[in-house]
Amino acid sequence: MNAKVLKSKIANRLKRKRRIRAKISGSAELPRVSVFKSNRYLSVQAINDVTATTICALHSKASGHKSNKEGAAALGEAFAAKLKEANISEIVFDRNGYQYHGVIAAFGDALRANEIKF
Repeated sequence: MNAKVLKSKIANRLKRKRRIRAKISGSAELPRVSVFKSNRYLSVQAINDVTATTICALHSKASGHKSNKEGAAALGEAFAAKLKEANISEIVFDRNGYQYHGVIAAFGDALRANEIKF
């Protein structure tokens, strides 16, 4: 992949991210769960946008999960447990400009399976 194509892919994802973030916001009762994926790791955090604070966060490197569908599902279960400890049962899901497919969908489905609504 040449540099020009890579630059345009990144720019397009950032455009999608800004468009999504213009429409959604989190609060203490209904936090925004943001997902970041790289080739090696997944990182998720529940954010209260009113006070600009992170309620809880989880990183696949610290928890020992891989950045594939199975790892995303396991990370989703672990993150759902953290959300339940914080008495959160409903969230706003921020896919961060990524398609709701593959790893992102596996994470979202794991949250739903563990009774987190979005």
